[in-house]
Amino acid sequence: MTAGMSQVRKQFGSYGFRRGPLCAVAVIGASMLGTIGAAPEAVAADVQSKQWYLDAMSADEIWKSTTGEGIKIVVIDSGVNASTPSLKGQVLKGLDATETDGKTDDFDGHGTTIAELIAGTGAGGGLKGLAPGAKIIPMRVADEEFEKKHKSEPLDNSNAIRAAADGDAQIINLSVGGEFVDPYEKEAVEYAQSKGKLIFAAVGNTGDKANKALYPAKYPEAVGVAASDSDGQVAKYSVHGDVVDIAAPGSDIPYWCDETFTKYCDGDGGTSAATALASASAALIWSANPDWTANQVLRVMFESAGRGDDWKPGTVSNYLGHGLVRPNVAINRGVGKPGDPDLSPLTNERTAAGGSADAGAPSEEGAKDDGADSSPPKSGAEGDGTDTGKDTDAVAAGSAEDSGDDSQLGLILGGVAVVAVLAGGAFAVVRKRRTA
Repeated sequence: MTAGMSQVRKQFGSYGFRRGPLCAVAVIGASMLGTIGAAPEAVAADVQSKQWYLDAMSADEIWKSTTGEGIKIVVIDSGVNASTPSLKGQVLKGLDATETDGKTDDFDGHGTTIAELIAGTGAGGGLKGLAPGAKIIPMRVADEEFEKKHKSEPLDNSNAIRAAADGDAQIINLSVGGEFVDPYEKEAVEYAQSKGKLIFAAVGNTGDKANKALYPAKYPEAVGVAASDSDGQVAKYSVHGDVVDIAAPGSDIPYWCDETFTKYCDGDGGTSAATALASASAALIWSANPDWTANQVLRVMFESAGRGDDWKPGTVSNYLGHGLVRPNVAINRGVGKPGDPDLSPLTNERTAAGGSADAGAPSEEGAKDDGADSSPPKSGAEGDGTDTGKDTDAVAAGSAEDSGDDSQLGLILGGVAVVAVLAGGAFAVVRKRRTA
C-alpha cells in the first residue's frame, strides 16, 4: 500500500523501493540511466547527505521565511513511529483506522519515512523534513500482509480519509493506493475536498511496465503526484497519464529499511516520497499564507511549478503534470496568483468550503478523471495504458515559461522540464489540455 517504497494500497511490498529495484528516468540526449537496484544500507550519520533535493529546492532559503508552522498534515499510511529522533515532538494524536489495537505504531516503516520527509527535524542524524515546522497526524491503514495477520477494518482507508476531513489538519497525504475504484473511498475523497482539505496522492510506480494509475490519485479531487530524479527528469517508473497533476523529487531518497527502525537504506522513494514532498511544499506555502484556501494554495503550486522553456501555455504534461514543485519561488519570489478561493484548479468547479489555515485554529493536542491517450517518450518507456477520454495537444517537450527562479539546479530550480529527447533532437509529446 505504498507508492514508492512499494506499489501502494493493500500492496505494500509489490514494487517497493525496499523490496525491489526501481527503474531510472527518461533522459536528455541519447543516453539512459540504468535500473537502480537495492543499495547497501545507509547509516544515519550520512543519510542527510543523500537528501539532494533539499539543496535543489533551496530549503535553507525557504526556512528563512517559513518552516511550515501552523500546518497539520494527516499521513494515511502504515502508521508512524513517533519515537524516532527526527520525529520526537512532531507527531500528534492519530487514529488506528485498522481498528485492531488502537495504536498508530508503524508496522512497516513506510509511514515513518513519509512523516520524516514531510516534518522530520533531522535530530540524531535522521531524515530532515522539507517542512519541519509542520505537525503530523498519523492514521494507520492496513496492507495485505497486515490483513493476513490481523482482523482489520475493511473500510480503513475511506474511514481514515473521512476522519481526516472532519479533523483540523489542512493537508492529507496518501502515499498509498490501489488499482480499483472504491466507492466508499471516492465519496470520502469528495467529502474531504468539500471540507476544504488539500489531498495529495501517489500515482504509482509502474510507468515502465503496465502503467497502472492508482486510486485515490485518479479521483478528480485528489492531486496526483509523479516522481522525478536529481536531474529534474521524470522517473521512468513513475506512472504517466491524466492522473498526474504535479511532480516532486522521488528518486535516490533514503528510507527506513523496516519496522525495526535500526537503520536507513539507500534506494528510491518513488511516487510515495514525491507525494510527501508535494504535501510538504503545500504546507510551506500555506504556512506563509494562512488566509488562503486549499484551492489558492494549489493554484499557486501549479503556477510556480518548474517547466521547460518550450512548454506550451495552457497544457499539462502527462508525465509532470503542471511541472515540478518549487515552493521557494512561490514563497520568496511571489510567483503564482492565488485567484478565486472557492474555485478548484483541479476540476474547475466551485467547492463547498474554503478551508483556510486560519479557519478553526487547530490546537497542538489535536489528534481527473484519468483519460488521455498520450504518446510516451521515445527513450524506452513503455506505452501509456490509460483510457482515452479528453482532448490532447501535441507540443514539444518543455513548458510555458520560467517562473523566475534562480536556475541553479535544473528543473527544480530553473524550470527546465524536458520529459525526453531523442538522440539528435527534440520530439513532440502529446499532452492533455485539461479543464484545470
